[in-house]
Amino acid sequence: MIDLPAAVAEHLRIPDPDALRPPISSHKPRILILYGSLRETSYSRLLAYEVRRLLEHFGCEVKIFDPRGLPLPDEEPVSHPKVQELRSLSEWSEGQVWVSPERHGSMTGIMKSQIDWIPLAVGSVRPTQGKTLAVMQVSGGSQSFNAVNQLRVLGRWMRMITIPNQSSVAKAFLEFDSEGRMKPSSYYDRVVDVCEELVKFTLLTRDASAYLTDRYSERKETAEELAKRVNLREATGS
Repeated sequence: MIDLPAAVAEHLRIPDPDALRPPISSHKPRILILYGSLRETSYSRLLAYEVRRLLEHFGCEVKIFDPRGLPLPDEEPVSHPKVQELRSLSEWSEGQVWVSPERHGSMTGIMKSQIDWIPLAVGSVRPTQGKTLAVMQVSGGSQSFNAVNQLRVLGRWMRMITIPNQSSVAKAFLEFDSEGRMKPSSYYDRVVDVCEELVKFTLLTRDASAYLTDRYSERKETAEELAKRVNLREATGS
């Protein structure tokens, strides 16, 4: 028997393989797509539409958030209709796709504003925790991974399950036809790969996400807070 401090052992849980095999949901995977440009000809938006077609082909229910009219973070209260729309869609989703142009070696402000409006926590609820995430970017020049790398950092910060694969489309203005459809290419093949992988990871994790994201440190913190409340009530007699 491994000797652990009692205060540690009290909140430990031995990983349970059976908890990773809960009853499988039968509804379509729910995917939200965010894109990061307001331009009339927006290649991140065109890529978002292409992703929607692929995800719907793979059996998903897909919604795309239109960022037009979304205020800057803290410019308006969270009761603003566009903020409420975004938060509602994020809560509804089981997985997300973030598609950003690369601008000045970074994701766009439009993209970051959307993510900043999605809260890390609302009371005891973490709205994005355990949801799957795929990241993509479009570039006007040669291929780069600056935006997707930054999106990965944000996904981890939002406690999302960011899938291994990703897409970076270079010289995006050459990759879409006059109808706004993405042309066959190795870039398109990678987009298909990412969509397929996202669906698999979503199906694999969505029913077990609460168990997968159950943490020792949070169980310990919750127990300590509860003990403090009990002690306070006993001390005050209330």
